[in-house]
Amino acid sequence: MKIFNLLVVGIGLVVSTLCSHTIQARSYDDIIESKQITVAIYRDYPPFSYQQDGIAHGIDIDIARHIAKEMDVELRLRWMTADENVEDDLRNNLWKGHYLKRTVADLMLRVPYDKNYSIARDDIGELVHEQVHMFAPYHTESWQIIYDNSKIESVSTMAVFQYHKIGVEVDSIPQFYLSSAFGGQMRNSSHHYPSTLLAVDAMQQGEVDAAMGLRSQISHLQGSMDAQQYKLAQNAFPMLGQQQWDIGMAVKTNYRQLGYAVGDIVESMIKHGEMKKIFAKYGAIYQVPAFY
Repeated sequence: MKIFNLLVVGIGLVVSTLCSHTIQARSYDDIIESKQITVAIYRDYPPFSYQQDGIAHGIDIDIARHIAKEMDVELRLRWMTADENVEDDLRNNLWKGHYLKRTVADLMLRVPYDKNYSIARDDIGELVHEQVHMFAPYHTESWQIIYDNSKIESVSTMAVFQYHKIGVEVDSIPQFYLSSAFGGQMRNSSHHYPSTLLAVDAMQQGEVDAAMGLRSQISHLQGSMDAQQYKLAQNAFPMLGQQQWDIGMAVKTNYRQLGYAVGDIVESMIKHGEMKKIFAKYGAIYQVPAFY
């Protein structure tokens, strides 16, 4: 019995130790006092966040650096690998932590900013995002097609892709759109690749005549091409549903003071043109959210 009691106490101490090493999201005051802020950004996601020769680059990296500078704290990056959905990313990186790495960030970038999304409820009526506060939209995103002008004269409507091959990222909204819209008339012309980058590469290699992806990403990739040959289309996307959406940030719900401070910095960046300059640095088209 004595040995059993000692084992119970020992297990309790181990559990207590493990819990004490779990790093939680911190308040604004804690961040200022510690002189550092941890920001979660996506891994291998140009032009937003990526590494070259071990150095971090990208739109979201520059935004995070500007926020840290304005707060007079050191920036620490938490590189995220995208999970199955944004809910998983928020849970694993902002308010709970992954079961293999029980640490979280103070701030997360590239989060959908949408009222209906933020108040979404699950099957039993519980708020899906009760643990997070979404704020500070800093960019309005949309879809974009780039095409090889030597093969397609123009893209005025999506009908052209009944006859011309187009590359898209697998399991993406563009893939589902091209596979189902207009009775599936573009399904056979749609070719799928692991990423938008590889779809654009396939276009340059002559495998497809066009590619579709995020406007900011497509415009960034065009910057390294012959703009006379590879052009950005001006067409609309009938039957696609939501064609523009805002991208913002998130903090843990009980640390809104941090959100207010960061929100003021982001608003200043937008109103004084700093945000537009950052997007321009990476050759990405920028659109100010209607929020401002």
